[in-house]
Amino acid sequence: MSTQTTKILVFSHRPEVRETIITAVGRRPAPDLARVDYVEAGAIADVLYEVDNGTVDLLILDGEAQPTGGMGLSRQLKDEITNCPPIVVAVRRKDDRWLATWSQADAVLVHPLDPLAAAETVAEVLRGSALPVVKG
Repeated sequence: MSTQTTKILVFSHRPEVRETIITAVGRRPAPDLARVDYVEAGAIADVLYEVDNGTVDLLILDGEAQPTGGMGLSRQLKDEITNCPPIVVAVRRKDDRWLATWSQADAVLVHPLDPLAAAETVAEVLRGSALPVVKG
């Protein structure tokens, strides 16, 4: 049994949004992937610290975060960080999905979050990154 874990940063200025995202994705988004440990960030400085130090494997950003939303932050990170970890943006409206193209996010989640769709989306992004897959 592997003790390897994947570290996912969840950013929102609202703790209840972070909790909703973590609950929807779960501790193991797919059986072939490592267990997930979460880092919660309520401020941009926390996100930048974790990304600059290379401590996270994936970011899930709240598109509605204030004062800076996850879409703008995604674009900034993708433009400024070499080998930026994959980013998933959570939006409130399906109509906001087009903004993910602008934000350069790797995937989009739409509230209300469907746990199956959220876990599957995160699993697909993790599989597409350089992270090793756990062999069962």
